[in-house]
This record gives sequence, C-alpha cells and structure tokens, in this order.
Amino acid sequence: MMRRLALDPFTVLLMVVVALASLFPASGQVAVAFGHITTLAIGMLFFLHGAKLSREALVSGLTHWRLHLLVLASTFVLFPLLGLAIKPLALALLTPDLYLGVLFLCALPSTVQSSIAFTALARGNVAAAVCSASASNFLGIFITPLLVSVLIARGAAGGSPLDSVLTIVEQLLLPFIAGQLLRPLIGAWVDRHKPVLKFFDQGSILLVVYTAFSDSVNEGLWQKVSLSTLIGILVISALILAVMLGAATLASRRLGFSKEDEITIVFCGSKKSLASGVPMAKVLFAPSALGMIILPLMLFHQLQLMVCAVLAGRLARRPDSQTP
Repeated sequence: MMRRLALDPFTVLLMVVVALASLFPASGQVAVAFGHITTLAIGMLFFLHGAKLSREALVSGLTHWRLHLLVLASTFVLFPLLGLAIKPLALALLTPDLYLGVLFLCALPSTVQSSIAFTALARGNVAAAVCSASASNFLGIFITPLLVSVLIARGAAGGSPLDSVLTIVEQLLLPFIAGQLLRPLIGAWVDRHKPVLKFFDQGSILLVVYTAFSDSVNEGLWQKVSLSTLIGILVISALILAVMLGAATLASRRLGFSKEDEITIVFCGSKKSLASGVPMAKVLFAPSALGMIILPLMLFHQLQLMVCAVLAGRLARRPDSQTP
C-alpha cells in the first residue's frame, strides 16, 4: 500500500523543476530563448505521439462505441459541469486564478499511458482503453480550447475560440498528423525506442513547466499561493476525483457494461492528461498566468496516479468469475 502511494519519479522531477524555477527563474533574453525551445519541443512531442499511435490497436477497439461515448461524455461534459458546480467551495478555498486552473483541468482530455496501464493492471478491456484514451486526446485538440473559451471567458491568451483552435491545430495537431503519416516509415524504430523516447516526452513537459513557473514566479506567484491554498487545491482535487470515479462506476453498471468494460470506463473517464494539458496551457494562456493554471493540474496528476494505482491493484485481485 505504501509503495503504491509513493510519489512517482516524474512527479518528483516536477517538484524539483518547480523549485528550480522558484529559486532561479529565467528572465530577459534567457526566458525568450526558453520560450522558443519549448515551442519546438512541444511540436516534437506531439509528432512522437502521432508516430507512436498504432492504428491497428485503435481499429480493434472501435466496435465499443457505447463505451467510448460514455468516456467522452465523462471527460468533456461531466467534468466541466462538476468544475462549475463546485465554484462556491473552490472560491472559498482558492484564489480566483487558481479556480481558473481547476476549470482548465476539467476541460482537458484523458490520459493515454496511465489509463491503458491501469486498465491492463486491473484486467480490463485494454483494446478499448487504447482506442478511448487516444480518441479523447485527439478530440481534445479541438474540444479543449472551445471548452476553455466557454468556462474561462477571460482566461485565454487572446482572440476568439476559433483562433485558439487554429493555434492548437498549428502547434499540436499538424505535428501529430505528420507523425501518423510517417509511422509506416519510422513506426518500428519508434516502438523499439519507446523507453528512450519516454525521456524526451517527460523532458519536454519539464521544460514547459520550468518556463511557465519562471514567468509566474517573476510575477509574484508564491506571494499569492500559501500552504493553506495548496491544501485547498488537494481538497478540491480529491473531491473531483472521488465524484468522477463514483459517477463512472455507477453509469457503467446502470448501462449494463461488463466488468472489463467498467474498468476501462472508470480509468479512462476519471483522469486528466498532464502531458497534453501543459502544452495546451502554454498555447492558450498568457505566460504570466501559466503557473497558476497548471498548478492544480500537477497536484491532480499525482493524486489520480496514487488513487488509481491502489484501485487497479484491488481490481486485479478480484475472482475471475466476478460480474458487475
């Protein structure tokens, strides 16, 4: 139990990067250079996401359309509605800027790697998890900026929702499509080097986090965020996660899904993607606001990993004959 609740190595690295940005924030021309580097890194990150995505795995799970619709409804409908519903509590515990971060969290797509990994550990429908999580991330490129424009009227970096979508398409979708188109040529190489490329994925996110927190620290981030505020973020995150886990479980059982499909719905429909969220935040929000925006996402990310690890381990030990 304690091993499952421990911080994962990537979360530790995130905390180290936040500390570095707090003590040694980039500024001036250094910050400008980091901004250009992070833009290129994000493009390469989504290029690799496209190159890694197996079309065969997606096709094998497409027949479970009811499952995918439920996951998408959980991710892009119920999550945002919950974010709006908890506004009175959130504003009692958090600053208005951090509440914007909570709303941004609620607008994000589901995770891919951890959703699939937890589904596999819990002996769920892995093929459907691959399809559902991947579809969530792809559709999130379009849906998330539209949700952000609705939920966070003043939060976007500027322009109309269409401008936000076009910016996302340019910086994230086009590299993703390029990776998919080149998969027949480079897919085998990418699959062989997934462990190595994972370091590039994580390094890109760490770079964006450092740049984001540098800008926010220069704007006085830690004068606005206290220990009690961090505890408030954890309370709000725990509430959101508990409601979404319960809602996904209840909905899948009421609709008659098998236990394997229920597991897929629970793990794909209750989590949010740090890997997609950090790059999207950089595109959608002003640099000075990024620290406040992604802080709730970073804490929610660790909480969902710990809770889902325990839940997946428990489900893995169930009898084979267990039914929903």
